[in-house]
Amino acid sequence: MIKIKSLQKHYKMGEQQVSALAGVDVEINKNEFVAIMGPSGSGKSTLMNIIGCLDKPSSGEYFLSGNNVKDLNDDELSSFRNQSVGFVFQSFHLLPRLSALDNVLLPLRFSEPQHTDMDYGLQLLDRVGLKSRAHHRPNQLSGGQRQRVAIARALINKPSILLADEPTGALDSKTSVEIMELFTELHKSGQTIVLVTHEDEVAAYAQRVIRMRDGLVQSVELRGEDVA
Repeated sequence: MIKIKSLQKHYKMGEQQVSALAGVDVEINKNEFVAIMGPSGSGKSTLMNIIGCLDKPSSGEYFLSGNNVKDLNDDELSSFRNQSVGFVFQSFHLLPRLSALDNVLLPLRFSEPQHTDMDYGLQLLDRVGLKSRAHHRPNQLSGGQRQRVAIARALINKPSILLADEPTGALDSKTSVEIMELFTELHKSGQTIVLVTHEDEVAAYAQRVIRMRDGLVQSVELRGEDVA
């Protein structure tokens, strides 16, 4: 599914070069649930952005579903990202003027060919327990409900991988548990999930925890009886 070898990412800050990733090797299997942890500046968000094809590495190799990402041009990369990767963010990123259903269907506007599958959108809202709220706008929903809409939206293109960046960061503890139980259900149904978090309670839901520091993988912890 994901194979990363000797991945490096450097940024220019004035006259200095900052190394966000200093040679990362990571493999994530299909249908695996992995959490990436680390302090601020460890490189976890940079790694997530590269996995999601939102950023390009300075050097190294990255294969996603057998595709060498560096061989894709910008148009191919955009299409590949839209079709193969689903994103869930801490701040939901829902459009306030659209209903829950329209927010879920939004990625289809950027697919080729463009289409609108309202029935499937409603199925996804039903899957996250919000079919009855399909025509509510975000300001009529709680934080947990908005995150459920965001998860349904991330699944609309049937992505091979679901990326979640601090998905419980804006939620209270009870709602966080509900969202993580939903991720667990998605994983049990066959979804590959990579989640960035700084909370041990959230990482505990994953099969494997990758801890990063100073742009490198510091340790890998296996959790759960079903880890291969």
